Amino acid sequence: MDASAPPYPLRLTGELSPHLSRGLWLVKWLLAVPHLVVLFFLWIGFAVVSAVAFFAILFTRRYPRPLFNFNVGVLRWTWRLGFYSYSALGTDHYPPFTLKDVPDYPARLEVAYPESLSRGLVLVKWWLLALPHYLVVAVFAGGAWAGINAAHDDTGWTSGGGLIGLLALVAGVGLLFTRRYPKGIFDFVLGMNRWVYRVAAYAALMTDTYPPFRLDLGGQDPTPDATDDAIVPTPAPEFS
Repeated sequence: MDASAPPYPLRLTGELSPHLSRGLWLVKWLLAVPHLVVLFFLWIGFAVVSAVAFFAILFTRRYPRPLFNFNVGVLRWTWRLGFYSYSALGTDHYPPFTLKDVPDYPARLEVAYPESLSRGLVLVKWWLLALPHYLVVAVFAGGAWAGINAAHDDTGWTSGGGLIGLLALVAGVGLLFTRRYPKGIFDFVLGMNRWVYRVAAYAALMTDTYPPFRLDLGGQDPTPDATDDAIVPTPAPEFS
């Protein structure tokens, strides 16, 4: 990770558990089912909230805070499940059923609330400006299906396919035979997940800060000091 890189408004972290089961990952698809059922409905709500936020931003330049918090919670819940299951296999600690941040869980996600958003960008960023990123997300998170989901915000994903899923599978095989998770694979998987979720937040109108074309590897995201104004997204210029 480039220590000089400016922090993005979405911060995603994951702490690799030091002691992982050799074979638990083989059945996590089954253990994840209750979460997937809940997330199915939460992502329907995410789509509805994003549509409401679209008009709120268009007329007021603001993303209503309760709606913003709900969508952050959905992303957070999705990331915790993905970190537990086939987006990372980074922990055997079963994820909690909550939209709230859980400080002692090894996977966390936060998005800085934007005080003001561009009326013009809201019309184009989720389909036109984000298009190059959708192509990358399709490779990372599982082909055209992931790209379509990101573009339309109509469902969630746990990045179980694509390059992320492939490397998580490699890590799982490593756990099965050696009980070791290669650190290099973990760092790369976290960087790809970070890219995917940044694009998701941008496409869901939660920030005007364009996602960087870079992999911030490792479990820790750049974190600004408490007094650092970099955590506040800089609104892009209005379209005339």
